[in-house]
Amino acid sequence: MVAPNMINGVDVAELKRKAGMMQQDPRMAKFEFRVRNKWLDCGHSQTTISDFDGAGRHIEHRQTFRIDADEPPVLLGQDQGANPVEHLLNALVTCLTGAMVYHAAIRGIRIEEVESTVEGDLDVRGFMGLTDNVRKGYQNIRVNFSVKADAPKEALEECARFSPVFDVLSNGTDVSLNIKKK
Repeated sequence: MVAPNMINGVDVAELKRKAGMMQQDPRMAKFEFRVRNKWLDCGHSQTTISDFDGAGRHIEHRQTFRIDADEPPVLLGQDQGANPVEHLLNALVTCLTGAMVYHAAIRGIRIEEVESTVEGDLDVRGFMGLTDNVRKGYQNIRVNFSVKADAPKEALEECARFSPVFDVLSNGTDVSLNIKKK
């Protein structure tokens, strides 16, 4: 039996309670996420994710997550993991999906099914430094959703746009780079 306050797998009453706490004390809404990465060989590196700070405390994940990244052989890698720009597409689509599901739930919109594809166009001449006329990252990204829900597509799109990753990619975020020699 599903609890009456569950919509899309989201406990709406608990979500509203947490939102109220964050509204009363904005410090509870501050989070610092972190990952640690170690280069292994050529284009292969491994990221570990084990903890973060949020809601006024330090939180350990239930397990340490390990994510491998590499390049395909055509880019001289050993294909031991998705490449970083594929990880970016994954981060985007999973964040858009989560935002859509959570914000739909809070609005009482029931979603039965969500599927998506994401495609990004990247000209590696920018990354390889072969020309200054081509950017190093994606020239454009297309996200296509197929959603079975009791709401118009405009409402679902509005919900998805709450995605933090969508915001970062659409509006840019300052990134500082600090390299220390060992």
